Amino acid sequence: MEGSGYADGFENVMMRRPLVAILNGVRPDDIVVIADAIIKRGIKIIEVPLESQYSLLSIAHLRAAFDGCAMIAAGNVTCVSDVKRAAGVGAAIITSPNINTAVVREVLSAGLVSVPGVSTITEAYAAIEAGAHAIKAFPAEQIGPKSIAVWSKSLPPGTKILAVGGIDEHNIRVYRNSGATGLGLGEALYKPGFTVDDVGTRAARLCAAWEK
Repeated sequence: MEGSGYADGFENVMMRRPLVAILNGVRPDDIVVIADAIIKRGIKIIEVPLESQYSLLSIAHLRAAFDGCAMIAAGNVTCVSDVKRAAGVGAAIITSPNINTAVVREVLSAGLVSVPGVSTITEAYAAIEAGAHAIKAFPAEQIGPKSIAVWSKSLPPGTKILAVGGIDEHNIRVYRNSGATGLGLGEALYKPGFTVDDVGTRAARLCAAWEK
């Protein structure tokens, strides 16, 4: 999927099972097998935060291994130069912890999917007006499901809200029922030291919790 096709692909994933696996701390040598266990359980967006010297290499490995069957995201992108670096290794989705309209513009210019982070409804509107494809309610554990419920009723119809931060199998339904249209899954899915079997089992449980 290239160019505008990324937006179409993102739309399709969000309609089917809008879960994002956030893999922080996975080394490039391990990332493909870890991601494979997750993708086989039905999570089709894999995010690698730009938080180490290995992040871009990991994104490149994922793009080569799963092009056409999963979308690869670069996370924690806070500047235009990082957008360019992530795009250069094959990231299709760019997520951020904040709303930076210059970053959103660069993402759109590159034909990628923009998912900036917001913590207030004012920031959410700023992201939407900048052209973001979705907003990341971050950190969700501080924003809370009650605020997300207000957002979902107040923002323009069709706005995609991904709740990220503190999501696990016990509160997935709370956030889904509040109006979150997707979720980012971090430590509930993967932490350093988890085996491939651990990750696969957790992915299956999290998908089942979403579907309940």
